[in-house]
Amino acid sequence: MNPIPNSQSPISTSPIRVILVDDHPVVRVGLRALIEMEPDLAVVGEAGNGVEGVTLVEAEKPDVVVMDISMPEMDGLEATRRIRAGNPEVCVLILTVHAQERYLFPVLKAGAAGYVLKSTVDTQLIDAIRTVAKGGAFLYPNAARMLLEDYVHRQESGEATGSSDLLSEREQEVLTLCALGHTASQIGDQLALSPKTVETYRTRVMQKLELHSRAELVKYALAHGLLEEYI
Repeated sequence: MNPIPNSQSPISTSPIRVILVDDHPVVRVGLRALIEMEPDLAVVGEAGNGVEGVTLVEAEKPDVVVMDISMPEMDGLEATRRIRAGNPEVCVLILTVHAQERYLFPVLKAGAAGYVLKSTVDTQLIDAIRTVAKGGAFLYPNAARMLLEDYVHRQESGEATGSSDLLSEREQEVLTLCALGHTASQIGDQLALSPKTVETYRTRVMQKLELHSRAELVKYALAHGLLEEYI
């Protein structure tokens, strides 16, 4: 008698596909080893500078790019801008040794979905990759504080304004939850909406505010005081 197939066999899911872009081979070896310890992550390519990274992304179409910020030929910010322009579905995580505010804002403006300090790679990189792959944004702990301090400074100087009248109350709710890193399903559960409806709201918000990345969305929410009670 032939055995009956096991109908309870788990359904395999594709791992999160990652490309590493760093000009130091030893760093890439370490990052690859760290990432490939996780069964849901897979490194599908490596590049030694921004030019190579942009080309590799075009060929491999990864889910996430882990990008060094300082590299020869083309730095991480310019590479991020080019990747996001040609492949908006690809998420970029910036790696850097710099924790200063002057480095944070260019990263967000370039379209990166996250920012991880090299000193915290061993504890934060895996969570960061998973977070941005699910549509969230990842900032190291002090980054949110720096963004809020910048907002407070601009409030005091009269540069910042209240929440835009362009958005309805529900659109502001969706914007806030998106900026906090929640997925469409999680937002739908909180607001009693379908994930598809949440995506429609998010698209509408991005169009109304002329935003082009999740990082810009986070910066907008912070600048307009939508995240104050959460920070």
